[in-house]
Amino acid sequence: MKLEKKIFIKGNILAVTGLHIGGSNQGMSIGGVDNSVIRDPITLVPYIPGSSLKGKMRSLLEKQLGHMSYDEKNDFYGPCDCGECIICKIFGTSANKAKESGRLIVRDAFMNESSRLELEQNTNMDMPFTEVKTEASIDRIKSKANPRQLERVPAGTTFQFELVLDIYNGDDEKEFLDYIEQALHLVEDDYLGGGGSRGSGQVRIEWDEVKKTYKDRDAYEKDNQEKMLEA
Repeated sequence: MKLEKKIFIKGNILAVTGLHIGGSNQGMSIGGVDNSVIRDPITLVPYIPGSSLKGKMRSLLEKQLGHMSYDEKNDFYGPCDCGECIICKIFGTSANKAKESGRLIVRDAFMNESSRLELEQNTNMDMPFTEVKTEASIDRIKSKANPRQLERVPAGTTFQFELVLDIYNGDDEKEFLDYIEQALHLVEDDYLGGGGSRGSGQVRIEWDEVKKTYKDRDAYEKDNQEKMLEA
């Protein structure tokens, strides 16, 4: 396999409804939320892990194409691991099944500056940068409500994301890009994070720069020559 180019797909993820991507409750000194969001440990600003976005893209695309593996022993449907289909080529496989490396890198998506400043200055937030949504599960025997709290990044918050697609010799570049766009649309029509069936996690994804930014071998060689001259 010979790496021909890297394609950079950049855009924004807008939270249409409150967004909850779970983090650890350990070490949280603020509030008493049952389900906290994941935050940058230094700034405490919530972010979307690349693993969450990539996993959601993959799982929805697998469902749509019917490319899921079935574990008969545990009666469980899991990710495709054939190493040959379009999903495995884009998203990768487990190490023991790998026939070639996956092509898609999904960066962590961080809150853009305007959203960060707006939430930082908003005095109506329940916690720094977030709201707390109180929900209740119902005991089916006693008909008793069991309240719980869900921390969410509020609707209207924007995150900046970046995907990097590796193109090797012989790859169908357009096919890969089409499936990635399809996966992003599926996420828009589904949800991101937790609590999706209860209203959380609806997002709108915009990627104006898709297919426009890339680096091929010539570009990397030019960058290297310029750095050598500067040195």
